[in-house]
Amino acid sequence: MNARSAGGDRVPFVKASACGNDFLLIEERFAPADLAAFTRVVCDRHTGVGADGVEWLSPDDEAAMAARLVNADGSEAEISGNGTRCVAALLAHDREGTSFTIRTGAGLRRCDLVTRKGPLFEFDAGMGVPQVGKPESIVLSGGPVTGTPVSTGNPHVVLFVDDFVSGWQAQAAELEAHPRFPAHTNVELVRVVSPEEIEVRIFERGVGETLSSGTGAVAAAAAAMTAGRARSPLRVVTPGGRQTVSWHGTVTLRGPARLVCGGSIYC
Repeated sequence: MNARSAGGDRVPFVKASACGNDFLLIEERFAPADLAAFTRVVCDRHTGVGADGVEWLSPDDEAAMAARLVNADGSEAEISGNGTRCVAALLAHDREGTSFTIRTGAGLRRCDLVTRKGPLFEFDAGMGVPQVGKPESIVLSGGPVTGTPVSTGNPHVVLFVDDFVSGWQAQAAELEAHPRFPAHTNVELVRVVSPEEIEVRIFERGVGETLSSGTGAVAAAAAAMTAGRARSPLRVVTPGGRQTVSWHGTVTLRGPARLVCGGSIYC
């Protein structure tokens, strides 16, 4: 990425997507004073570039890169599994090597390159050990639902469903902001297809409905495996594509990341 242009303030960016979950990758040295407001502007899909969030990048002594995630609404999040893979794709494009460790707000995450075809990359990403809580009843305006809290370095609640009914987003939005979760939570609705495959719909904290989520895939899979509904390795299918979760002590998430475009944001 180049420095700001002498003719005016231009912030260079790269856009990347992982199963339809899209991010802008920007060096944090270009960040304006009001980073949250700038992130909201550039993530707007009508008046900005459009993205689910910005991964603000900076050098790190112990990792190939540090990535600070700011959601489309300007709020900060600990980690995005898909966003981390997008950062790894940029590193694999720009540098030598096939293994990249990235510092996130949830700690160090290693991404190992599996395949590459042009701007499309596939990685095995280490996702740590998910913490799966006991299912609990949560009272919403339409009645109680049973959710399983899961931490993958960021908070999730997983609901098992027989089908994805119309209007599920309203229920998920209420759950995302429920007092039970004072820092808000990501929400996953899970339909078990077989012990080897689940379908998931995702409502991300600070973003809303998304086509995919890396940590959401891990949370959904971990809840399904813990409940005895599925086993490792598990295909996680979302509207944006498919990822694979393997859980043997620690979790590995396999999935794609694509570099889409690059350019400058005028500000």
